[in-house]
Amino acid sequence: MAGEKITTRAQDYSQWYLDIVHRAGLAENSDVRGCMVIKPNGYAIWERMQRALDGMFKETGHVNAYFPLFIPKSFLAKEEQMAEGFAKECAVVTHYRLKAIPGKGVEVDPEARLEEELIVRPTSETIIWHTYKNWIQSYRDLPLLINQWANVVRWEMRTRLFLRTTEFLWQEGHTAHAKQAEAEEETHRMLEVYRRFAEEWMAMPVFTGPKTDGQKFPGAVYTLAIEAMMQDKKALQAGTSHFLGQNFAKAFGVQFQSAEGKLESPWATSWGVSTRLIGGLIMTHSDDQGLVVPPRLAPVHVAIVPIGKTPEEQKATVEAAGQLAAAIAAMPRDPFYGYDPLTVRIDKEFDKSPGFRFNEWELKGVPVRVEIGPKDLVQSACVLARRDRPGKEGKQMGIPLSDAPAKIDALLRDIQKSLFEKALAFREANTHRVDSYEEFKQKIEEPGGFFLAHWDGAKETEDRITQETKATIRCVPLEGTAEEGNCMVTGKPSKGRVVFAKAY
Repeated sequence: MAGEKITTRAQDYSQWYLDIVHRAGLAENSDVRGCMVIKPNGYAIWERMQRALDGMFKETGHVNAYFPLFIPKSFLAKEEQMAEGFAKECAVVTHYRLKAIPGKGVEVDPEARLEEELIVRPTSETIIWHTYKNWIQSYRDLPLLINQWANVVRWEMRTRLFLRTTEFLWQEGHTAHAKQAEAEEETHRMLEVYRRFAEEWMAMPVFTGPKTDGQKFPGAVYTLAIEAMMQDKKALQAGTSHFLGQNFAKAFGVQFQSAEGKLESPWATSWGVSTRLIGGLIMTHSDDQGLVVPPRLAPVHVAIVPIGKTPEEQKATVEAAGQLAAAIAAMPRDPFYGYDPLTVRIDKEFDKSPGFRFNEWELKGVPVRVEIGPKDLVQSACVLARRDRPGKEGKQMGIPLSDAPAKIDALLRDIQKSLFEKALAFREANTHRVDSYEEFKQKIEEPGGFFLAHWDGAKETEDRITQETKATIRCVPLEGTAEEGNCMVTGKPSKGRVVFAKAY
């Protein structure tokens, strides 16, 4: 596997991405069109993401629950905007039984048609708010802060592993509040949780802010999002938080008695991120050698590669590798790495060349590689190689084995910091302020990137820009762009610049 060349980013960015996904053992296409099999290496990253996010949710008072995969079709119809927004993506269950036909296999049993067709959940607001009707009776039942980890199905026409698949894994939070202000505070709080996770764990800088009315979540009053820049300068919407107002509460007849004894409808939020984050991680940090994983999310932090030609040399270097692995494992657990200790793997595949083995660990994105050869043992030393700087630039020679655990810990922290700084510098270098629509149309093609420009707030203007350039408004940034000006298209007044980009 390591002997095969990965398509470079310059050659074909889309193929490079798929090469990374396949060659690093993250996922593969399934026999069901548009669906994927997440392989152990890919799922291990998702597990690390889950554990970090779940801890952050619980720190903010949320608890986990689980709701059904199937939703009665009538539920979706109760919220008109949601029904319209998801109608084209819904998978529908019409029958509950197959009938065996001798010599012909099976077919749907026409006598087993469901009385009411079921939707395979594209999102869970409707089934959850139907359930909340039984859970919420009094102001004392609020706030209700629920999250679920689940899978959803959206029948996508164009799919790409992790970024857009028919079925994907995610978490979705659904909260109910007695006061509007509390719900809006929750909407912003969860956006900040997502921002912190993206930047502090994924090392992926993001813009935060509202989506336009034309791009908000169906049924929401407004939607907040985090938007990241990938290495091809396109945007990736990496997470959303929605203020739903009282829309779903009223649609499903959910009411509570207030402290004053009045019947009121609760205020709602929902928010979610998905396995799309793995695609974002790949496209933010990886290089032409393979996957690059930020240490805080790495399933394997350290790969130790003992080297030796003779059985005696191999035995000695493996023994040293085992002692180093034990010393690393004995280090106190640190919240920096989440809920798990540092993970170490010892590579004993002496039938392969050292270069082949080094390339394998680079391909898989392990942050730190340790090389121990016979000459190193003479000095009771080792070589440390950092994944974010391939080649000689990233190597530290002659590190005493006794000092290696502390050196590795410091190196992992520096890699995490450096990856974020590199991604932030890339975004800043490729974010441009424009005032002329002609300049915008030219630069959105080349050099591309994020563009801060004035917009008059009209959907017609937004639609025209998208139709003519394929660029969309990614968000209205919450900070740093509040300046009055004139729309680059119509010349009408604008209260601030918004972020335009081509996007996934």
